[in-house]
Amino acid sequence: MLRQERCKNASGFTRHDEPLPAVAGQFYPGDPDLLRTQVLELLADVAASQHVTPKALIAPHAGYAYSGRVAAAAFATLRDSAHALTRVVLIGPAHYVAVRGIAAPTVDAFDTPLGRVPMDVGALSKIADLQFVIRADAPHAPEHALEVELPFLQTVLGSFQVVPLLVGDTTPQDVAHVLRQLWGATCRIITATRLHGDGTDDDQCLRPAATDSPADETDRLSCDGS
Repeated sequence: MLRQERCKNASGFTRHDEPLPAVAGQFYPGDPDLLRTQVLELLADVAASQHVTPKALIAPHAGYAYSGRVAAAAFATLRDSAHALTRVVLIGPAHYVAVRGIAAPTVDAFDTPLGRVPMDVGALSKIADLQFVIRADAPHAPEHALEVELPFLQTVLGSFQVVPLLVGDTTPQDVAHVLRQLWGATCRIITATRLHGDGTDDDQCLRPAATDSPADETDRLSCDGS
């Protein structure tokens, strides 16, 4: 579902459509205070990390009742480097709308009950010319795979920009190529449900991309882009 709002600019009024949270109140609490409390409690249950600052994370995208503790364990590893992270590439499978390639949104921001997360317009423009990247909001509007990660990121990082990408009918090499273009001072969140009840593995295209990078093993453990 898209929220339509009018924003005034120098040339008059221009409409911007920004996705409302699709699964707030279903996969996680829709009330901001309840959501913030739940996320903080989940993070508090995670033991302090050994100062590991990952370049990429794999996190689940089920409802918090089912996978909240696992997600919290992943996002808690970003706490030590939160001050240095200003951009997150969030990539996951498209569940509801068929996508040929990789879908990037055209909107300016995503909303959650905890507030608005702005797009990294510069990063999106960097991959816009790739033939397998399409600009489309329809796949993102009903999608839970990326949305459920945002409240954790908002709690741990505070202020950041996001590059949300939904993977459809494409190859692991295409996914790896996109991540390579965005490698710099960025942390990547690979969101995947390991196995569905029908035996399908929805991170098949995402899994190789997590290891196919221009960086060596040492660089993969650093979020500072050095």
